[in-house]
Amino acid sequence: MEFKHKSVLLKETIEYLNIEPNGIYVDGTLGGGGHAYEICKHLSSEGKFIGIDQDEDAIKAASKRLSEFKDKLQIIRGNYNQMREILAENGIYKVDGIVLDLGVSSYQLDDPKRGFTYRVEDAPLDMRMDKRVKTTAKDLVNTYSELDLYRVIRDYGEDKFAKNIAKHIVMARAKKEIETTGELTEVIKAAIPAKIRMNGGHPAKRTFQAIRIELNRELEVLQESLEDMIKLLNYGGRICIITFHSLEDRIVKNIFKKSENPCTCPSDFPICVCGKKPLGRVITRKPVIPSEEEVVYNSRSKSAKLRVFEKV
Repeated sequence: MEFKHKSVLLKETIEYLNIEPNGIYVDGTLGGGGHAYEICKHLSSEGKFIGIDQDEDAIKAASKRLSEFKDKLQIIRGNYNQMREILAENGIYKVDGIVLDLGVSSYQLDDPKRGFTYRVEDAPLDMRMDKRVKTTAKDLVNTYSELDLYRVIRDYGEDKFAKNIAKHIVMARAKKEIETTGELTEVIKAAIPAKIRMNGGHPAKRTFQAIRIELNRELEVLQESLEDMIKLLNYGGRICIITFHSLEDRIVKNIFKKSENPCTCPSDFPICVCGKKPLGRVITRKPVIPSEEEVVYNSRSKSAKLRVFEKV
């Protein structure tokens, strides 16, 4: 299956990145190389681009798409939370820009074998972004306690029927192990009132999102990595992050805000005594969202938000 993915907020990201032709730039979620291609086009022969992705299929697709830039390009398989170590291993300690396009790619959603989608009945319950990891969504669904399933679906899926869905999953797996996306979807449907199923979106959407986030530790990785990535930037360097749901966006917003104003002194103190210094400034006071035209030709961009921070 060909790796296809339409890069979201591409024009806006490149503009906000404020690319220096001789600079060093990193894409921590390389995907099919859409953002990477545009960045490389802006780099001179002295510039350098490093692409990181944990998905083997993405690495292969991006390597092919970006082959014309091989003299300024380095592609590495890994998670962006390893960015500092990956760069240090290659003699790089500061960069001029970082891009993260979070969430799941169109390719991952469209490939039934990856098990990300609830729209295919007989796909394996996989959902691993890095297939080197042994634990799959099937393992999670069949081994988590009812309380842990409830927590995951409530917190990461924000589903008001989380408790009942968790209960139905445990009841179903007691009779037979849940093995496919279709089997899980049917269990979820049974846990949601018919009226809601008729009028709402797909009943399994939120639960599938929640399981994917939990399995791949998506929010933990973002929370743990973001401040460290800001510190990797040269002065004037920028980090551009595209999120697709409120939990990701909240983490980015709060860490950017804290990095701009880290002072923990009481508000009535005349001067700062905590000694915490700002790392930079927030460029986007409100998130940048896709234009109406982009949403029309790429419906998956609808929920996207871009936030930008500059090291100063």
